[in-house]
Amino acid sequence: MIDQGNAEDHDSGPPLVHPRKLPFRLLARDCGVDITYTPMILAHEFIRSSIARDSDFTTCPQERCPTADGRPHALVAQFASSEPIEFARAAELIGPWVDGVDLNCGCPQSWAMKDGIGCSLMSKPTLVAEMVRAARLRLNPEQSVSVKIRIHKNLDETVRWVKEVEAAGVTFITVHGRTRSQRSSTPPDYAAILELRKHISVPLVANGDAYKSSDVDEIVKLTKSDGVMAARGILENPALFAGHDVTTADAVKRFLGYAIRCPIPLPLVLHHISEMTARMPDMGKRERKRLMDCRDLVELVDWVEEKWGQEEPNSNRDCLCLAMQSLVS
Repeated sequence: MIDQGNAEDHDSGPPLVHPRKLPFRLLARDCGVDITYTPMILAHEFIRSSIARDSDFTTCPQERCPTADGRPHALVAQFASSEPIEFARAAELIGPWVDGVDLNCGCPQSWAMKDGIGCSLMSKPTLVAEMVRAARLRLNPEQSVSVKIRIHKNLDETVRWVKEVEAAGVTFITVHGRTRSQRSSTPPDYAAILELRKHISVPLVANGDAYKSSDVDEIVKLTKSDGVMAARGILENPALFAGHDVTTADAVKRFLGYAIRCPIPLPLVLHHISEMTARMPDMGKRERKRLMDCRDLVELVDWVEEKWGQEEPNSNRDCLCLAMQSLVS
């Protein structure tokens, strides 16, 4: 999915615990993102409950089709797990609906550390290697098995970690340029990502502080990475990879259209639109209050149309004809 010779052409949206549901992924796909991720899914629950599977993962055929301008697009399911068999079974269950699976080794939250997932795996490269091999056996050869990591305080430890996991057959590695204890206010260590780039041959995706299109170019320049992942930046501006430094009105209307066709809870819709519009013109306190006071989708549609007009006819036409497809077996 990632070509080392064309790093600047590969941009990805991140796995987050809640926001990365289907409507936002479809919007990101429209706005130039090449690879989108699901929310971080707990493999332990996913393999044991059809209700959990249906709640955690919903997709539609459009998600993995080329875009209107002919760009290929891939969908990756990200899991949190600490057991090879568990991760492999989750990969097998979701495999028919995705282009690859990713193991989260970078979540720094205390609950994840307590459960032995996320960043706790940064001290267990042998276990992660076993998990990569186990998942690889359950998927088709063309599907990816990747990992997302943070760096250690001692970068030599990270070098050893990525080498062992690479030897297990990982397809690509995403590196967040901060340690587990560093907050988002700490600048990412792009020099560390560059150093890791020197030690592995599989594609490397850089993550950390991509907020503008110029940031993406600078990150590729500083890290020699094969792609750039955006997290907070793309939540604030889903049109980031399309070259826009502020969310466009079209992006807001498209997202709302997808949220109507592929329903998600209203609080999540409001959260997304609040994030997306924060830096847009004419979004002062009064307008933000009007937005958050919307009690249902009808009121939200009225608010959006009053500010920016109606959605362009047929802008979501290919989504209209597609039934939502849930993983229930």
